[in-house]
Amino acid sequence: MQHTHISAKRRLFDLPLDELWRYRNLVWLFTRRSFKVTYMQTVLGPLWLLIKPMLTSVTYVVLFGRIAGLSTDGVPQLLFYLSGSALWSFFASCVTDNAATFTKNVNLFGKVYFPRLVMPVSSVLSNLILYAIQMLLSFAFLVWYMLRGTVVPHWAVWPLLPLLLFQIGALGMGFGVIISSLTTKYRDLQVLVDFGVTLWMYATPVVYPLSTVSGTLKRLLLLNPVSAPMELYRYALLGVGTLDPGAIAWSVFCSLAVSFLGVVVFSRVERSFVDTV
Repeated sequence: MQHTHISAKRRLFDLPLDELWRYRNLVWLFTRRSFKVTYMQTVLGPLWLLIKPMLTSVTYVVLFGRIAGLSTDGVPQLLFYLSGSALWSFFASCVTDNAATFTKNVNLFGKVYFPRLVMPVSSVLSNLILYAIQMLLSFAFLVWYMLRGTVVPHWAVWPLLPLLLFQIGALGMGFGVIISSLTTKYRDLQVLVDFGVTLWMYATPVVYPLSTVSGTLKRLLLLNPVSAPMELYRYALLGVGTLDPGAIAWSVFCSLAVSFLGVVVFSRVERSFVDTV
């Protein structure tokens, strides 16, 4: 007979990762639910996953490519913005979706027990599926420009892309659950999340390559833990990008630290958040 012991007493670094694995079917259930609910009862349904990034990228082409005249390192502008916005949308969604984990699911959390980390993990997986679908559009343009000889990817770096996506997802989840833990007491933070993420995008080489900046500004941008993965991503996919081993190491360190801190804080807050939300 299987015996499950549920207790509120837990050491600081006693993380329920083994319990999360036992509830992996629930993780997949919430992942599918999140994906379906997003486009349920819409006229175009999942087609919005392709229409939205296309419209966004066309807007970037007009504003930053034509009007502002920003360089794209020789990469066709539409492909440059499509690929960059897809990765950024994945990260931004991981942050914003997880930032509302406690406040959005308070009724569910108060009725039934399951590892609360199920929700952040399922949110990241759902956004990963959305990212994969959006990248189909980028790959279509990538193949077209490869056949024309305009773009030459660095195939040797492609095996690193799954690790890069894992890092971006972990970083986004870490920041998101930290914000979610704080918003159980300070609701004002929730209002600032979308605005803060928008500002963060402009501090990340999403609509411009890192090669267009230099000096102190470049060093400041490399302190952003999303900058190095974005450049590595473009280097692998489009064949252009600024690779800085120190910035990559810093980004990996930040991702590990933030995700670990996020899980620790999340596990601490989940014990009593129902009393404060």
